[in-house]
Amino acid sequence: MVDKTLHTLGARSTHLHVASLGAVGLCIGLWIRAKTVDQEERGNAERRALFVGLWPPTLWLIGDTLQRWEHRHPRLRRH
Repeated sequence: MVDKTLHTLGARSTHLHVASLGAVGLCIGLWIRAKTVDQEERGNAERRALFVGLWPPTLWLIGDTLQRWEHRHPRLRRH
């Protein structure tokens, strides 16, 4: 149900897989940035990087779900 809704809204498996890889890059960037801030703000910056680090597996799995839906319904697949 969610996979059909996401597909109807225009989301494709490729979009979510790319977003997952982008989230990995964002997490690494935030983690590096956390090392450059002063000690008082470092904990908050590290927590932000860890929070963003939770996104990639979620986005990747949603992308896999959409990919399976696209393979089951090739007639409805639009690019």
